[in-house]
Amino acid sequence: MHSPETPNSKSPRHGSSSDPAPAQPGSGPGATAVARLALADGSVFEGTGFGATGQGTRRIGEVVFNTAMSGYQEAISDPSYTGQILVMTATQIGNYGIAREDVESAAPAIAGFVVRELSRMTSNYRSVTDLSSWLASHGVPGISGIDTRALVRKLRIAGSMNGVICSDASVTDAALVEMARDAASMAGQDLACAVSPRETSRWSEGLGDWAPRTAACMRVAGRRLRVVAIDCGAKRNIYRNLAERNCEVVALPHDSSAEAIRALKPDGLFISNGPGDPAAVAATIATLRAVAGEVPTFGICLGHQLLALALGATTYKLKFGHRGSNQPVRNSLTGRVEITSQNHGFCVDPDSLAAAGGEVTHVHLNDGTVAGFRHRTKPIFSVQYHPEASPGPHDSDYLFDCFIEMMETRAPISADAMRLAQVRAAAAVRESGAAVVA
Repeated sequence: MHSPETPNSKSPRHGSSSDPAPAQPGSGPGATAVARLALADGSVFEGTGFGATGQGTRRIGEVVFNTAMSGYQEAISDPSYTGQILVMTATQIGNYGIAREDVESAAPAIAGFVVRELSRMTSNYRSVTDLSSWLASHGVPGISGIDTRALVRKLRIAGSMNGVICSDASVTDAALVEMARDAASMAGQDLACAVSPRETSRWSEGLGDWAPRTAACMRVAGRRLRVVAIDCGAKRNIYRNLAERNCEVVALPHDSSAEAIRALKPDGLFISNGPGDPAAVAATIATLRAVAGEVPTFGICLGHQLLALALGATTYKLKFGHRGSNQPVRNSLTGRVEITSQNHGFCVDPDSLAAAGGEVTHVHLNDGTVAGFRHRTKPIFSVQYHPEASPGPHDSDYLFDCFIEMMETRAPISADAMRLAQVRAAAAVRESGAAVVA
């Protein structure tokens, strides 16, 4: 890491006596020439480019970090990362390549990718290409060989900030820093409109061989239930979990009207994850306000925030967000702790939520923020994290069972229903463990 030649810059040059030992240049399929990551605070990290590289290659985005040890392919293709440069804290990335079955959307969603070491080889029988080639084919630049520990520490202390990835040697460090400083903040940006589908679609594919439990150990609807999904950038595995439980999923654009939802006569309404500032997604908030309580409703991530806003609560931006598959959450209704997969930079204010008729059901144990809520009288509940767990543990997939329960009973979700769903899931885990031991 070094500083551009600008006044008052205090960032030490990478490799000085106060810094850790210099990182070795990245290597692996597609690793090429020198690349730089410049941050809005004036820091510049120098490493090796991979993915999309060459003169004129530069991408701007909010620099955020993910603490998962695996699952880089699912994270890269998660539409919630739109407009962001993703840093992985795991030291080596790319070792199992890219598999068609593991993408969460049609293409990489990130603006850029940052790793400590790009794997020198790909070893996975399902892999169809390597990470660098996949990113290059979609015009996404990456940088390896930098001290990601120093970078993540900076983001934790100062907070997420804008940055630029560039492999064009003709652009000065100072110019790159200025680009980062001039870029728009994530706060105030409606990015759901950029990733939401333009037309109505239907989803029928289930989990198949990747189901964490058998049908006997999950709540499968007794009849085919129609779920209308407001798609703000949904991950595919969410829809697979619904289809696995005998749901017909009809996905609508994020700006669909209340009339369009009612016309489909849904048994339930689902609000998906997605990128950007939830408070800026005005069209979806207005629709949700109009239909609130008419049918059982479940929200995930951005959907959780949008439901809270529609009810009258407020949201705020976190310092560096929650991103990774190892985030601890306590279910306040049952007392059980879940290890969850998360990806968000905004959060719901608990006091405003209570005033709007909401009750906190899940709490993030690292910082005490709201991780889930239910409405006290209406059949509405949501979580800030990703129970579909792609990637991540399956501790929270019982929440899809809770949605089925709510659609079949047409009543708000109860603590007893959540407890029963968790017990059912835990029994399945124990049976699976016993089978493995046997």
